[in-house]
Amino acid sequence: MKVHGLPRRILPSAKDLLITVLILASVTGIGWLFQRAGFTESNIITVYILGVLLISLFTEGYAGSVLCSVLSVVLFNFFFTEPRLTFHAYDPGYPVTFVIMLAASIITGTLAAKLKEHAQFSARSAFRAKVLLNTSQLLQKAKDNHEIINITASQLVKLLDRDVIAYPAMEGRLAKGCLYCASPGSAVKEGAFFTDTERAAAEWAFQKNQSAGAYTGIQEQASCLYLPIGLNHRVYGVAGIHMAGKPLDSFENSVALSILGECALAVENIRNAKEKEEAAVLAKNEQLRANLLRAISHDLRTPLTSISGNAANLLSDYDRLDDQTRKQMFTDILEDSQWLISLVENLLSVTRIEEGRMNLQMLPQLIEEVMEEALRHIRRKNLDHEISVEYRDELMLAKMDAKLIIQVIINIVDNAIKYTPPGSSIKITAEKREGAVSVSIADTGPGIPDDRKQRVFDMFYTGDNKVADNRRSLGLGLSLCRSIINAHGGEITLTDNQPHGCIFTFTLPAEEVILNE
Repeated sequence: MKVHGLPRRILPSAKDLLITVLILASVTGIGWLFQRAGFTESNIITVYILGVLLISLFTEGYAGSVLCSVLSVVLFNFFFTEPRLTFHAYDPGYPVTFVIMLAASIITGTLAAKLKEHAQFSARSAFRAKVLLNTSQLLQKAKDNHEIINITASQLVKLLDRDVIAYPAMEGRLAKGCLYCASPGSAVKEGAFFTDTERAAAEWAFQKNQSAGAYTGIQEQASCLYLPIGLNHRVYGVAGIHMAGKPLDSFENSVALSILGECALAVENIRNAKEKEEAAVLAKNEQLRANLLRAISHDLRTPLTSISGNAANLLSDYDRLDDQTRKQMFTDILEDSQWLISLVENLLSVTRIEEGRMNLQMLPQLIEEVMEEALRHIRRKNLDHEISVEYRDELMLAKMDAKLIIQVIINIVDNAIKYTPPGSSIKITAEKREGAVSVSIADTGPGIPDDRKQRVFDMFYTGDNKVADNRRSLGLGLSLCRSIINAHGGEITLTDNQPHGCIFTFTLPAEEVILNE
């Protein structure tokens, strides 16, 4: 017989009988003292009812309180009614007194036992809620399936105080070597979990998504109860609870199932998050591929058409062309081919850096030397812009991969040349700033609107500006610059150059200059 999952005893235990005898002896002694002191029989009856209450509090179930009620009437009749020390009563009203006393004692004891039972149930419910809340909080912080399984097993041990084993599912099968054991007892040490019988019960629970093992009627020869960890017909593992000859009561079983449900939900959430992340990566890759194909189809057509057209004219009309025209056509072919080579190099560099395959050769380098090397490449193909350099500190040394930083400077300056009209000035400034070397490249062009500043470093973003020679860019240069500077541990930013224009600024880790005297 159970109420709210709590067992009731029909017969009192030896401990309850001993408590009942001691309390009855005590209240009988108190009643004898009350009688000697001249108290009325009603006071003595109250003492016996108090004894019934005490027995209800200190014993389990209703058996002790009912037994105490009957014995209280018998003892009161034997010791405190005339004639004393007999079960006879002279007063004709005593039988009614005995019946009322018995009824009051039984009702009082029953109510007290029920209140105690409800208090125990409330305490267990509060404990259950606390365990479930703690489990939910821990599972929310878990980062992978194995951590989730470990948390679940440890919470089951905390709740049940039994040995627990957990098998996670791996690639659609129940793991063999990868398992978790939590042992407050000795079942794990004795190898109770690792027999063929136990394994067969765990496999059955995993395959059928049903409980198996001890006290289930399925694979009952196993010493553990195996419960699947599953949700929506998906099984993510199996938890085994060592029974040790004592089955779970309804309270323990319901909480264990709730914890396993939380575990399955946490695993499902991680699986969904992983699938969502993979889908996002695939979508991003598809978008990048689509952008690249679209950009190549539109933006490579002009230089390739120019190269093809000039080459065809040279082949068909070479003798009829004067030297100056032939030289101009050769120059156009060279410039277009160099632009294509630069574009391909940028694309390959972005790919290598994003995939982590770019090996940086980080060495201390003088900023002045790196800057001069970059400007030599720029000045060979630029005659229409005024480029100046200012070094605000002497002997500025930074740790860098010189070839990549030269590429950064070339890309930013080329970008300024493309998007500013001929005759514009470009100023490069280098200075030390808070343990870093800062390089700023300022132009006096039309500038970039505020709503586009955040996107200029995105791959394939070119904005709406038109380049002077009507040749669009793939939008790889600034994206490559950001990747290179980030790989160096620096930062690249874009600000306005007053009254108009842009300032691109990047930082590199500074190195101390050591002079040997």
